[in-house]
Parts: sequence; C-alpha cells; structure tokens
Amino acid sequence: MSIAVKINPERQQQAYQLIAELQHERQEVWSLYCHVAELMPFSANQAVRKKLARFSEMLIDYVSLGHFGVCECLFADADNQDPALSAAKEIYPALSSTTEIAVSFNDKYENSAATTILDDLKQDLSALGESLAKRIDLEDRLCELILQ
Repeated sequence: MSIAVKINPERQQQAYQLIAELQHERQEVWSLYCHVAELMPFSANQAVRKKLARFSEMLIDYVSLGHFGVCECLFADADNQDPALSAAKEIYPALSSTTEIAVSFNDKYENSAATTILDDLKQDLSALGESLAKRIDLEDRLCELILQ
C-alpha cells in the first residue's frame, strides 16, 4: 500500500508546479556544479570566483525551494493521522542536514577571493556533491508523497 499526502484540489496544481521548478533548479545546480569542477586546479582568478558565486547563489535558491517549498506543501496539507506525514517527518531531518551542508558551503565560498579557502574547494565540492546526491533521493521521496 502506498502512502501519499492528500492535498487540497486547489493546491494540487501549485504542488505540481513546485515540483517542476525544483527539478529545473536541481538540473541548473548540477550543471553549475560541473562547470565549477571543470575549473580545477582552482585559482583565485575572476572566472573561478564568478562561477563559484553563481553556483553558490543557485545552490541556496535550490535548497531553499526544496526545504521550504516542498516540505511546506507536505506539512501544510497533511492530516496529523496521515501516514504520509509521518514518512515526511522521518525524511525531514536528513533533508535538513543536507541543507546545512549547502548553506555552509555557500557561507564559505559565495564571495570568497582568498586563495587559502580555494585550496579546500576540491574537497568541499566532493563532500557537497555527495550531500546533493543524498538530497535528490530525499526530495524524490518527498515529491512522491505529494504526487501519489
């Protein structure tokens, strides 16, 4: 038996649009992630700083949409007795953890020009990539709860 949140009919279309926007932003983030990674070895030049700033901006937009948009959609319409709400609440802490990792990355690199910080970028990008892969799985599970 599958579980799903019963969303008010008037919010159903909004939920579909939210999920489509999330998937679009996810694709943008991965594209920018790859563009930044292609700049290895990293230096403090303008091209690296510019792509890193753009990536950081898009990363925050993306995680915010998933963290606040999708979760809000689930939690706003779910009945406390709804098994889907229980499933969403189980997923939420792990999703929050990936949000924290993305925010920390952004805080470190958004406007960074320091060469010493860029020395950590390869390792930080790798850790962020792993976190984003985990996040995609979690978001997909949450979206499934909405779409079923």
